[in-house]
Amino acid sequence: MDGVVSGATWRLPPEWLVFTVIVVDLIGFGIVIPILPFMSPLLGGDEMDVALVIAVYSLCAGLFGPFWGSLSDRIGRKRVLMICLFGGAFSYGMLGAATELWMLYAARAVGGVMAGSLPVASALMADVSAPHRRAKAMGLVGTAFGLGLILGPVIGGVLAGPDNTFLWPGLFAAGMSIVSVFLAALLLPADRPDKPSSGLAPVATPRESMLAFTQRRRALLLTSQYVLHTGAVSSAIYLSPLWLAAFLDWGPQEVGILFGLVGLIMIIVQGALLDWMTRTFGLLNVLTGGAVIFASSLVAAVVVEAEFARATVVFLAFAGATCCLPVLNTIASSIVAAEERGRMMGITALAASIGRVVGPLLTGLVLAVGDYGVAWCVVALPVLVVVLWSQTGASRYARNGGLQPVER
Repeated sequence: MDGVVSGATWRLPPEWLVFTVIVVDLIGFGIVIPILPFMSPLLGGDEMDVALVIAVYSLCAGLFGPFWGSLSDRIGRKRVLMICLFGGAFSYGMLGAATELWMLYAARAVGGVMAGSLPVASALMADVSAPHRRAKAMGLVGTAFGLGLILGPVIGGVLAGPDNTFLWPGLFAAGMSIVSVFLAALLLPADRPDKPSSGLAPVATPRESMLAFTQRRRALLLTSQYVLHTGAVSSAIYLSPLWLAAFLDWGPQEVGILFGLVGLIMIIVQGALLDWMTRTFGLLNVLTGGAVIFASSLVAAVVVEAEFARATVVFLAFAGATCCLPVLNTIASSIVAAEERGRMMGITALAASIGRVVGPLLTGLVLAVGDYGVAWCVVALPVLVVVLWSQTGASRYARNGGLQPVER
């Protein structure tokens, strides 16, 4: 952890050991993506319930994300990661067993409470990577997410079958999370919190509020980008299956295959191209380019009509979005000392969860009073703000490869 992980002889690069653990868990996460929009209606809900189910998960994840991050700073990443993975397995089992709408809400609430695995794993990935390799390490987290999006939705769609049976997808997802617990126990070494070191800033005291912590790092605008970006992404995830079902009569299997292709482009971009792109064009230019593609594709969804064109704009939207989060994570993980990194990634997880709550709810309300064209335009607005910030307020992170705030 810039020295936190100790006492182990690595047989593989540490980044790849972390990658192996989280990719298995994210396959389970990906399984539920194509089935959630179809579960609520079958259990008596409507389109607004789809948005509320997504929001409940995100709200709980946001409330508990900083707790898991801070706890991992104190007792170690491995322990917290295993607790969260096991809790996630339990929530997937609840999801598969849901026969009434309230059970679906309860399952996703439990899943959100235990959703600390990704921010903690991101902090661990930053811990075990050298500063000059941090963008590539964060790209590996995105690659793991991409693999989850390739294999998970396809598996979920196939297991749901033509009758939209959700028991087997839920149980399979639970099984994948259990496997990831065992992988974490076997592959990841015991880790311990660092003693306070001469880092980038004085280490936060336990009583320091999240707001004070963020202000001390001058990262309020940075964390707000997580709200905007993830709000748009979660809105697009909510809106895309409904849009494709309404105009093309697509179901879980077709949606699962499309998200599988999205996962493939995530692997290519974040696993193979991101390191080269950031070194060639710079972190902030990669962020700008990805956000521009994302926003342009969302606006294009308003006017396209053919089946191939509709699928293509959804694909391109997520392809552009996949460039953004690794850049934000690289900056966020690099402006704090190692012993604060868990808390920082927990705070960004909270910011991201706020976006995941507000985004689908707002989009659902717009869709209830308007149409899909208006909804797509609303989703594009926060992405345009990210574009603006990447070329203005983000300039303070331009020094030393975009990893340090410029002192003023």
